[in-house]
Amino acid sequence: MQVLRMQTGRQLHLTDGKGNLITAEISDAHKRHCTAKVVNTSFMEAPIPKITIAISLLKNNTRFEWFLEKVTEIGIAEVVPLICSRTEKQKIRLERMQGILQSAMLQSRQQWLPKLSEPVMFQSYIEGEAVKNTPRKFIAHCVENEKSKLCFNNVATLILIGPEGDFTATEIEQALNAGCSPVSLGINRLRTETAGVVAATLLKYQ
Repeated sequence: MQVLRMQTGRQLHLTDGKGNLITAEISDAHKRHCTAKVVNTSFMEAPIPKITIAISLLKNNTRFEWFLEKVTEIGIAEVVPLICSRTEKQKIRLERMQGILQSAMLQSRQQWLPKLSEPVMFQSYIEGEAVKNTPRKFIAHCVENEKSKLCFNNVATLILIGPEGDFTATEIEQALNAGCSPVSLGINRLRTETAGVVAATLLKYQ
C-alpha cells in the first residue's frame, strides 16, 4: 500500500461492507507500506427498509456504471441486473462493477456494500423466491394505464426497471401476476439508468 497524503498519527476508517467500522491510527507511514493500530470498532445495523432495484442491463456500460455509483450513494441494498426481451447487452464485468460499488460506498461514508448479482433472465427472476418473498414490489413501465405514485414505506421493497424500449406486454403481465404494482416515476419519459436513480431516491427519501 502506498500512502500519498496520510502521515503517522493520522486516523483512518476501515469497513468490510457488512456493517463493521474500524477506526485505526497510522503508526508507520512508509511510502511502500502502511502499519496502523486499531483505536476503536463499531457496528451499524443494515439500513431499513431494504430496497432492491432489478434493472435491465444497458447497451452503454458507462451509463450502467453511473447508475450503480449513484444508487450506492443513495443507500440501496441490492441491484439485480436483468436480461429482458429487449435488453441488448447480456454480460457485465462483475469484478469491475463491484469495484465501482466499493468506491461509491467509501466515498459516501457508508458501512454496507450493496449486493450485486450476476445478470438473470427476467422470467427466471420474476418466478423466483426473491420476488415472492418481498412484501412490497413494483414495476415501472411506459404503458399508459392506472399507476400509483412511488413513495417511501418502511418495509422491504423491490422495483423493476425495464430496458431501452421498455418491458414487453408479456413481461408486464408476468410482473403483475407476480404481485408487482405498476408505478409512475413522473410525467417525463426517463432513460433506464435515470429511472433507476429516481426510483431509489423516492423509495429512500420521499
